[in-house]
Amino acid sequence: MLRRNVRLRREYLYRKSLEGKERLLYEKKRKIKQALEEGKPIPTELRNEDAALRQEIDLEDERTAVPRSTIDDEYANANERDPKILLTTSHDPSAPLKQFVKELKFVFPNSQRMNRGGQVISEIVETCRAHDFTDLILVYEHRGVPDKIVISHLPFGPTSYFQILNVVTRHDNKDKKEMGTVSEAYPHLILNNFSTKIGERTATILKHLFPVPKSDSKRIITFANQSDYISFRHHVYRQSGGPKSIDLKEVGPRFELKLYQIKLGTVDQDEAQTEWVLRSFMNTSKKQKVLGE
Repeated sequence: MLRRNVRLRREYLYRKSLEGKERLLYEKKRKIKQALEEGKPIPTELRNEDAALRQEIDLEDERTAVPRSTIDDEYANANERDPKILLTTSHDPSAPLKQFVKELKFVFPNSQRMNRGGQVISEIVETCRAHDFTDLILVYEHRGVPDKIVISHLPFGPTSYFQILNVVTRHDNKDKKEMGTVSEAYPHLILNNFSTKIGERTATILKHLFPVPKSDSKRIITFANQSDYISFRHHVYRQSGGPKSIDLKEVGPRFELKLYQIKLGTVDQDEAQTEWVLRSFMNTSKKQKVLGE
């Protein structure tokens, strides 16, 4: 298993090292295409490579015309098997944090909860790789209140960091009769207002935590972005009367997420490249919306 992980890591780093060369070659072919379409002469610096580049252009199709990046490779095989998630907490978790993680286990299908004990992050990541987990979710707290969640996609990343706000668990809800029971069916997903590049990246990270549902599933999970705060809601529904009469019940938990960092590696790699980070004074611009309009 260790040799396999080393080999996969080397292949991933090799593909990443080719990105710069592929991007340079793509720019050259783009300039030749543009010159041919506009009827202009071939740029002087490309005349010696013109014949070879034209031959490559003729052999390209929709998939090979644009170079792929390591970001594409991270989820390239995600649809081949269902996600398998490991849930754990910070060291010495409080009772409210344990309860919150227990409820998250029912939110994510095919997830397993582990008591962290004295294990460090690197040991947890190696355990996940050895047992073919696709994602690792770490939940942290401040004075008994969940305040941070880290989602790390395996085996090579990315890792996203979210602040958690306004947590209301099923255990905290007083009207338990009004709440529906938690279904274990694979849920339908609603991802609302993730229109920017970072928003699409965040939506990709979130949606690959859930397997493909059946068409008759009565379970719905919503990630709704508003002003860069992602509202999480969990519902079940049933048709009480005719086809247009639907009884919708929230089953919980509910909370808000605030994205503040995305890294290209896994959570145990301190040297991993930072793809995006929320910096000081970025929130002072009223017109700037990071995730969506």
